[in-house]
Amino acid sequence: MGGSTSRVALTAAIAVVLAGCGQSARSQPSDTATEPPGVPPPASSPAQTQPQAQPPGGPAALESAYERVITKVLPSIVQITTENGLGSGIVYDSSGHIITNAHVVGRAKRFEVTLATGGTPRRAELVESFALGDLAVIKVNDPAGLRPAVFGDSGKLRVGQIVLAMGNPLGLSGSVTDGIVSALGRTVSEPTDGGSPGATIAGAIQTSAAINPGNSGGALVNLSGEVIGVPTLTAVNPELGGGQAPGIGFAIPSNTATDITRQIVETGKVTNTHRAALGVTIQTVIGSGGGPVGAGVVRVSRGGSADQAGIRPGDVIVSINGTPTPTSQALSEIIADLRPGDRAKVELLRPDGSSSTVTVTLGELPGG
Repeated sequence: MGGSTSRVALTAAIAVVLAGCGQSARSQPSDTATEPPGVPPPASSPAQTQPQAQPPGGPAALESAYERVITKVLPSIVQITTENGLGSGIVYDSSGHIITNAHVVGRAKRFEVTLATGGTPRRAELVESFALGDLAVIKVNDPAGLRPAVFGDSGKLRVGQIVLAMGNPLGLSGSVTDGIVSALGRTVSEPTDGGSPGATIAGAIQTSAAINPGNSGGALVNLSGEVIGVPTLTAVNPELGGGQAPGIGFAIPSNTATDITRQIVETGKVTNTHRAALGVTIQTVIGSGGGPVGAGVVRVSRGGSADQAGIRPGDVIVSINGTPTPTSQALSEIIADLRPGDRAKVELLRPDGSSSTVTVTLGELPGG
């Protein structure tokens, strides 16, 4: 077997760059139609409000709307500094909890947090990092004066809505760029090198608002002043030598971000990922011709879904529900769009050369 090992919940769907760290990986584009199922708007998260109102009038009215939104939201955006770099964060509540990306915090436990409005940096500590979803929560030791953001319902987004990206690109504190919601329901994956968690984001928001290194963990905001996403990735254009592709960025939907954050704030960990799991560790198998031929099973979680269905180490998964899985990334992409409890038909190539198809009832991806 050849290729790299990956968790089955991860999917390489498009070439991306981590906006906070500037690392890249190559993969293929993938389109889905909706946000990942099973992730309801959190009942106890900060206030949810109505869909954004479009400003009446011409350019002057639109400009005024921009100014109002920036004035309202920017004080809720912070810069997070670690020993290895910096990123952005969103004030979640008045207790000092801040949402950011797992790849922003990395392996650090302590941070300095600077408000967009300036002032002396404040110390903060890690509450929990959910690497598989590239989300993390830190808490500022002194929350005095922090202004929690208002989070909107990302399930009500429409393609074409105007959005603003707020964060600290290249260390330029309190920067704002604008664009639109370019697409919904993308499945994108991060590189796993350079300390990146290699997370999969299902149901990602694609935006044309410029996202640059340092924007990670910041806010994607609608014209009602609601945070509707957490900017996390930008696409890479292979034709530009791996350079950043202008106008193609991705954000974690606010419904996903606030649901995970609520769990961490309330329990100290993620108790419900809403993500399906096959219960195997896999790697891409390279055939004699040099091309990928399937997702090889390296190990099987004892008592898990795959184990109960009779999948064993050495098997090669060649399709799921009739869709070919020539690589581990292709397999993971399919799993990312399924729910825990779904039944999946898995076609296998056994070590003795025989083929078989088994039905697997998918489990739930653990939070840790």
